[in-house]
Amino acid sequence: MDKAHILREIKRTADGNGGEPLGWRRFLSETGIKQGDWFGVYWARWSDALREAGYTPNQLTEGYEPEELLEFYAKLAVELGRLPTNADMRFQAKRDSVFPSEKTFRKRWSKVELVSQLLEYCRDREPYKIVARLCENYAPRKHQEEPVEPVENGTVMGYVYLIKMGKYHKIGMTNSVGRREYELNLQLPERTELVHVIPTDDPAGIEEYWHKRFAAKNTNGEWFALGSSDIAAFKRRKFM
Repeated sequence: MDKAHILREIKRTADGNGGEPLGWRRFLSETGIKQGDWFGVYWARWSDALREAGYTPNQLTEGYEPEELLEFYAKLAVELGRLPTNADMRFQAKRDSVFPSEKTFRKRWSKVELVSQLLEYCRDREPYKIVARLCENYAPRKHQEEPVEPVENGTVMGYVYLIKMGKYHKIGMTNSVGRREYELNLQLPERTELVHVIPTDDPAGIEEYWHKRFAAKNTNGEWFALGSSDIAAFKRRKFM
């Protein structure tokens, strides 16, 4: 896919849109030219491509795409040798007028979400392998410090949790709910929502109980297609 062809297609589709250039998603649907064909190859931002084609980007097309923000963040992480803080990003934006505002990142992602997205972005990009390792080693303070509570007889207590992703629910066990939630947000393609946690001195047994109870609604492994009554039944249990 050469640059001249993309520029011609930008002009052609803009002519068919009353002279207004398309956003990259609509451009993809109308031309089949993927973001990967131009992003990081010929231009860092879609607005740069539109300017080179002779157009002034409107507010919609001017906005940063997720991959653009991740690219900025990853480059800064390489420069610093660590994951940038909000203060690092504010300083970088003052030093480099092209670098997005720190608020731009915060409006799109929480820190955990940003690290999760960054890990996926950097994992298969050779220049950012070090950033992927930084993401894998990242652990928010509250997850590191979360205690494992004992029950009355001194036995270490675990938890059986219900987590939602999209229209499905996962039933699993852990001895640290916060850490497990963080791990799942790194591993899964969509953001998860913690629905309920049942403290227990027999996490394996209680997890098995719920898996058997909802066996008819199992979709894959620990994932279930639960109804509202199933969720309500799980949430009624405060301890098992």
